[in-house]
Amino acid sequence: MEETQETVEEILEKYIPKEKLAKVKHILYGNSSKPLDINWEDEHFQVRGWQMVSKIKEQLRPPRLVRVGLIQHCIKAATWETVQVQRDEIHKKIGTYIVQAAQRQVNILCFQEAWTMPFAFCTREKYPWCEFAEDAETGVTTQFLSNFAKEYNMVIISPILERDSTDGDTIWNTCVVINTDGTVLGKHRKNHIPRNGDFNESTYYMEGNTGHPVFDTCFGRIAINICYGRHHPLNWLMFGLNGAEIVFNPNATIDKLSEHLWPIEARCAAIANSYYTCAINRVGTERFANEFTSGDGKPAHNDFGHFYGSSYITAPDGSRTPGLSRHKDGLLVGELDLNMCRHMKDTWVFRMTQRLDMYAKELAEYVSKRDGKQD
Repeated sequence: MEETQETVEEILEKYIPKEKLAKVKHILYGNSSKPLDINWEDEHFQVRGWQMVSKIKEQLRPPRLVRVGLIQHCIKAATWETVQVQRDEIHKKIGTYIVQAAQRQVNILCFQEAWTMPFAFCTREKYPWCEFAEDAETGVTTQFLSNFAKEYNMVIISPILERDSTDGDTIWNTCVVINTDGTVLGKHRKNHIPRNGDFNESTYYMEGNTGHPVFDTCFGRIAINICYGRHHPLNWLMFGLNGAEIVFNPNATIDKLSEHLWPIEARCAAIANSYYTCAINRVGTERFANEFTSGDGKPAHNDFGHFYGSSYITAPDGSRTPGLSRHKDGLLVGELDLNMCRHMKDTWVFRMTQRLDMYAKELAEYVSKRDGKQD
């Protein structure tokens, strides 16, 4: 049932009278986005596109338009197939989706968290899952994507399980940013690791050490807030302070845990920080060969829950696109006017009024007291 449940948007279209639908959508989603003429859908895959431009027309600067693409997908091979088969099958499928994104003039493309593998951290099994970890700069996935980035003049954000052989074979949850020439522009490691339910990720990797980097690409300044970091407002804040215009938020999250939070958090971040946010979630129910328990007294089970997709984009003015499907693979394309970031800073003056000096002083005092370093 959960795997085929309609999205909120589909329910609205189905049951709200047409004469009231526009008003309801305006209240729920803000200023309406203009659909791009790129939509396509079959039984397993959908493409949706929206233009999100500012209502303010500057006299001295033309619009700064960029097309971003978000890809959500389910795993392809069964989790009990070999690591090689599982990864190869996902690579093969995603390769066709990258071509679809290129055909729709996408400039910056981002995948879901740990996109090359099942989200197997719920099992607490180290092998074979640790074998999916690979080098961020020279691993097979980066090499695979570098060819596409160079061919299509595209920036590609690749969230993988990283193996750092220069630091004792340490594993990290990492996003690799591949530039338009196929080289690695940089990487960011996940700042916040969940310790909640079946999210046993700290069994495999710990909090990242890359801070809050912003990558200056030819299309705009981008950052990545990986999954659980979306629950931490200060994490979003730091990417904004460091100059991000678009913050991608690749996720792996399930319906019974977080779906009520999903439409809120990335949207609030876009408003508070005057930038675009792009929230991506994986799709499907992944089943594993061995049962595992959740520490809640309930029977052992073979699946984590349903990853509900529903990827969406929010603009700095708080308007957002409809989400992708809850159960299909999909490509969401957004044509964004980056000038809107400045427009919202000028209109709402959140940056000017945020009192960072006061917060910094009080945070330093709090941390000092917590750590027993009172004067």
